[in-house]
Formats: sequence, structure tokens, C-alpha cells
Amino acid sequence: MRAMILAAGRGERMRPLTDHCPKPLLAVAGKPLIVRHIERLAAAGFSELVINHAHLGAQIEQALGDGRTWGVQIRYSAEAPALETGGGIFRALPWLGTEVFLVINGDVWTDYPLSALHSFAPEGLAHLVLVDNPSHNPAGDFCLSQGRVLDRRGAGALTFSGLGLYRPELFAACSDGPFPLAPLLRQAMAQGQVSGERHAGLWLDIGTPERLQQLQRMLAEAELG
Repeated sequence: MRAMILAAGRGERMRPLTDHCPKPLLAVAGKPLIVRHIERLAAAGFSELVINHAHLGAQIEQALGDGRTWGVQIRYSAEAPALETGGGIFRALPWLGTEVFLVINGDVWTDYPLSALHSFAPEGLAHLVLVDNPSHNPAGDFCLSQGRVLDRRGAGALTFSGLGLYRPELFAACSDGPFPLAPLLRQAMAQGQVSGERHAGLWLDIGTPERLQQLQRMLAEAELG
């Protein structure tokens, strides 16, 4: 199975840290966040990776190269301008193959066991990992019922972790250009084509300097311990 790391975001909430450094290259406990993703993907058996980029993307390619340092192959999908999540995945489809593939947001951190998804084949068009709602998303995104994800917020809703499996067919009616992923997922949910699971472990959306510092402390303590 191939995997994609979404790394094209501008990182507006991270400014001024991202004025001269792309968000995926911000260091956490001495190592760029995207490198930590690559290491975990490689350890879980994902050897063919696609990384999209836009803002200061040349720095990402220069820092990571072809991936051989981590025993993986990296292909880059350059965007100018950024294509949003859906458009970014669609642009990268030629490198993601014809089977199910994994996508992870480059600005989240989780201890979810990625190896559990390496050979997982969802019955529908997508499989989403959901987490308990953080304070910055109290209403959640979707509900989970008997293994199916429903387009419903409010009581019982969970937050989409930014980690999911997708079939290329999810994007069959799309065309090149910027568009969000959520409407595609909601259409598939209405057809009962999205499965899901709740991860009760660690998950952080590294969207602000404060949450970056929180992860810094967590990882530093874990590695020192």
C-alpha cells in the first residue's frame, strides 16, 4: 500500500515560524515533524510515499531527497497554488496507484499504530480514523455508528484525525484544481460507503505554536524517559 503525507498548507496560524520555513519542517524535539511521519510510515511497512507541497516546497525536497535515508521512495507533487486537501490528493493519484492508499495530514501527531492500516481493505470508498474532540473542535466532525461514519455533528460526534484510507474511485468525478475533501466524504457517507474507527490514544493537531510546544514537551519527555 502506498501512502501520502499532506504538506502543502501555508501554516498561517504558525506565523512567523512559517514565514521562512515550511510547516512540515518545523522541528519537534530536535527532528522535523515530517521526518517523524516518514520514520513511522517506514516502520509500518509503507515504502512508497507521495508528499505534496506548495509554500516553500523546494525546502522540503531539499531536506528529504528521494527518501533513501529512511529506506523509502518519495515522489513529490508540487502545487502552485495549493490545491486544498481534495485537489492535492487528486493531483497525486497517478503516483498513488489503483488500489487503496493511506493519507495522513502532515500537521497532526498520533500514536495510532499505522501498521494496522497497511493491509486493511475497506469495503467502501474510505475508512477514517476518528478521535475524541479537542477543545478547539468541541462539536466534532462526524458520528460513528456500528463501524460506519455518518455526516452528523453534535452529541456523540468525534473529530476526524486527518488519517484515512481512500480508494481512487472516491475521486472519479473530480477534475484538476483546488477543492476540499470533506464534500466528497459526505457524499460517500450518504451512500454508506465510509467506514471508521475511534482511536483513544494520543492525537494532536499541530496547528498553532502553543500546540507545537505541547508536542515538543511530550516527545522530549518520552525520549528522555
